[in-house]
Amino acid sequence: MEIHCYAAMKEKARLKEFTYEPMPLAPFDIDIEITHCGVCHSDIHLIDNDWQLSEYPLVPGHEIVGTVTDVGVGVMAFEKGERVGVGWQSGACYHCDYCMRGDHNLCPDIKATCMGNYGGFADMIRTDSRFAFAIPEQIESENAAPLLCGGITVYNPLRSFDVEPHMKVGVIGIGGLGHLALQFARAFGCKVTAFSTSPDKEDEARNLGAHYFIPLTEKGALEKAAGTLNFIISTVHVDMDWPAVLNVLKPKGKLCLVGAVANPLVIPAFSLILQQKSVVGSPIGGRMAMREMFQLAARHGIKAQTEAVPMTDVNTAVDRTRQGKARYRMVLKN
Repeated sequence: MEIHCYAAMKEKARLKEFTYEPMPLAPFDIDIEITHCGVCHSDIHLIDNDWQLSEYPLVPGHEIVGTVTDVGVGVMAFEKGERVGVGWQSGACYHCDYCMRGDHNLCPDIKATCMGNYGGFADMIRTDSRFAFAIPEQIESENAAPLLCGGITVYNPLRSFDVEPHMKVGVIGIGGLGHLALQFARAFGCKVTAFSTSPDKEDEARNLGAHYFIPLTEKGALEKAAGTLNFIISTVHVDMDWPAVLNVLKPKGKLCLVGAVANPLVIPAFSLILQQKSVVGSPIGGRMAMREMFQLAARHGIKAQTEAVPMTDVNTAVDRTRQGKARYRMVLKN
């Protein structure tokens, strides 16, 4: 069986048509005929080798939705014809302390869908069924694809850091991650504040779930919000006045980074000590978190806002994502 896909042959290269023969179907493997694949900014980092981890040819894609076409002898969870999704993680050791308690996303032997493997910018993929997830029928495939990475990235910290309905939550950045974070925080029952450098996004932010909107371009905006929030998710990857951001938190508040800021954070110790504030980070979620996320999304109508293009227009989608022009997630369709 040949799998047809699009690959970067070298660092920062345009993607070209590429074919490969998959490994034999293992007991827990499934074959998925891909209908949709989201384009995540992590795919851009891999294409450009920003993390110095990429191997070429590189087939990106880790927000995969499609139909099961074959199953290994050990697969009990899925049958042929079912619609499933696969995200960033495609495997784990299953026996370390983290896996045993359900934190497969923290496994030291985590396997990535498109690092060391060929990903989802393709017509098919063969992958471990234990990291495939049923997609609720209420969610269209195009809107579901970005939830498999972008969605779980902002859902997991709300779950992991015990955000509760009575809390006030802030979301910094209204983009590919932020527009999903607003929806999930609202679904948690929280009072939600959106922070953005784009004042023209206020109406959209409110429609997505924000109760309040603070334009970061306004002088003294953060100072005016001092001491008002319990939890802040920062989805941006640019430097900010982090002490001022921490000052927005109430005592025992948490600032959670899901956007990968390149430069070190400079934070005075007393910003944390005096009111027991903390700075935390969060990756994707484990298998149970992924299932919960989809259930919540289906119940509350949470979905990614997408721009869909044919798989053959992959370079257009990559360029729009790289340039920050997607509103808010690009999705490739077969």
